[in-house]
Amino acid sequence: MIMSNTAKTKKLKPVKSILVSQPEPPNPNSPYHKLADKYKIKVDFRPFIHVEPVDIKEFRQQKIKVLEHTAVILTSRNAIDNFFRICTGMKIEVPTDMKYFCISEQTANYLQKYIQIRKRKLFIGEKTASDLVKIIEKQPGEKYLFPCSNIRTDDIPNFLEKNNFDYSEATVYKTVASDLSDLADVNYDIIAFFSPSGLTSLFENFPDFKQNDTRIAAFGPTTAKAVKERNLDLSIEAPLPNAPSMTAAIEMYIDEANKK
Repeated sequence: MIMSNTAKTKKLKPVKSILVSQPEPPNPNSPYHKLADKYKIKVDFRPFIHVEPVDIKEFRQQKIKVLEHTAVILTSRNAIDNFFRICTGMKIEVPTDMKYFCISEQTANYLQKYIQIRKRKLFIGEKTASDLVKIIEKQPGEKYLFPCSNIRTDDIPNFLEKNNFDYSEATVYKTVASDLSDLADVNYDIIAFFSPSGLTSLFENFPDFKQNDTRIAAFGPTTAKAVKERNLDLSIEAPLPNAPSMTAAIEMYIDEANKK
């Protein structure tokens, strides 16, 4: 099921427009573009959040000594870019024997932009923080550096803290709300969210936001939880076994809502 109990008790209204709170995919054959063509609906893209780098002065105030660490935990491209930006700006030469713990193969591949990969110093999770934690658990002797955003999930820090790992958390970039003021008088049948930060941005831009007939779609359990905590009706949720992606979940909803 992809519909909330509230949605199921009402007659579903047809969907003619969707706002995706992410940048537009560069591929013209992306699932979103195919969805728009298949159902003859409007699909717009607008990032609700964006990243701003922490400057060197602000980083110094955190009193993080990079070279005192033996391992770096990397969970995103933004973390990689901004970690090495800070190191370059502070003229820090990261030693070749530094170990890197990457959340996924994709993140590890991106790391090659900055270093020569050697298997002996690279540890790769399957995709999630819980996968990576299992790998970190087997390496208790390291002193870990966790470069991250000012807004991040608690999984990794909580694990490190609870298990008395030696680590430092370094804020190297910030996730901030984008200016959405031009959307004040624009309505969409569905708004798709991918993180709690997207919900925060919506309400920072529109403190008096009323859902009315807008259907909310959420990707991931933390996003779904944030929707409910805002007292919004959650109509579409992904991933689920029968809807592994956001587009699959939205398509299932449209199939039901746009029946003639």
